[in-house]
Amino acid sequence: MSGHSKWSTIKHKKGAADAKRGKIFTKLIKEITVAARMGGGGDPTANPRLRAAIQAAKNENMPRDNIERAIKKGTGELEGVHYEESIYEGYGPGGAAVLVESLTDNKNRAVADIRHLFNKSGGNLGENGCVAWMFEKKGYINIKKEDVEEETLMELALDAGAEDVREDEDNFEIISAPEDFESVKEAIDQASISYLEAEITMLPKTNTNLEGKEAEQMVRLMEGLEDCEDVQKVYTNADIPEEIVNGL
Repeated sequence: MSGHSKWSTIKHKKGAADAKRGKIFTKLIKEITVAARMGGGGDPTANPRLRAAIQAAKNENMPRDNIERAIKKGTGELEGVHYEESIYEGYGPGGAAVLVESLTDNKNRAVADIRHLFNKSGGNLGENGCVAWMFEKKGYINIKKEDVEEETLMELALDAGAEDVREDEDNFEIISAPEDFESVKEAIDQASISYLEAEITMLPKTNTNLEGKEAEQMVRLMEGLEDCEDVQKVYTNADIPEEIVNGL
């Protein structure tokens, strides 16, 4: 399994997302606002980034009023904060690659906080381009094995344009090119198959296996970054034993 799915699937099992719903809403509102401003306006049918952001908000049961206000702030119909997008790259414990997407109204604060989290966890913030080449932009859908038959899913996903269907002990991963993601997701939705995640993401090309103290430090780094108000998404190629995550 990819580093992305390893980390994100464990998070779902740990229940970390539910415990931080307020912060999740904040991040989603930022993304909707920026998508409406930069992605092509406030009409989701003509703005794929906004469409994806709205769907992510609905998946978290965000009220419709919150979504509409965020769109209006992005289009300028309501006054709102101006957010800047940045990507930060670095190395975590054990040399694992870490890619951080940021949306912030204060870049100096953002980079200082992100650098502090890397340093505190035994990692270091690197130069632009130092780890980005280790990741690929892909459509990604994560489904529990108990929710679908493998043969059914394989046929459905590949017919809809997916590149691959992978599996581990508990889940199936559907991987697609970014431009084919929506058609694959639509096929899954029409078949009424539920999923843990469905998004355009950055998947690692190779994984870095971590054990012991380095794995524990990596978990703390990932959780710290995801808890940072200026961070939207975090990606890593770290392969962390599930028992270490659950034990923290």
